[in-house]
Amino acid sequence: MREITITTLIKECREDELNPTDRELAEAAKEATRTAYAPYSQFHVGAAILMENGEICTGSNQENAAYPSGLCAERTAAFHASATHPGMRMRKIAIAAWTAAGKPEGLPYADYFQEMPISPCGGCRQALLEYEARDGEIEVILYGSSKIYIFPSIASLLPFCFTSF
Repeated sequence: MREITITTLIKECREDELNPTDRELAEAAKEATRTAYAPYSQFHVGAAILMENGEICTGSNQENAAYPSGLCAERTAAFHASATHPGMRMRKIAIAAWTAAGKPEGLPYADYFQEMPISPCGGCRQALLEYEARDGEIEVILYGSSKIYIFPSIASLLPFCFTSF
């Protein structure tokens, strides 16, 4: 038996260190949190995808009392991007979140984003990976108010992935 080490390169930065394109994408993800329907979890997630033509497609989490019927922000954004730009490459995705649970009265949502970045769930990773396998790497920007993580690809978030069926 032997051990195998898996290493993933992650860039860490602050918002003011992002290039203009990445800053715009992160802002679009933050803005998308405002359209989340999250009456049960109070956890508002927004995702923004930069398309190959420069357009940005957004999505937000949409909950439902029948929990499996809801959908995460990442898949909402990806399905929106794929439906409105069929066959076009997705170049980057940014994800941001905040929670209303424990939010002080009167504090604007923009001041209450998660301090640490959040990461897509396994289902979203797999869904995004299929677009990446078809069209090329999709850079991942995970926004947090105190730090931002940048991953080179979806596959770097899902090292034991499958793309052949």
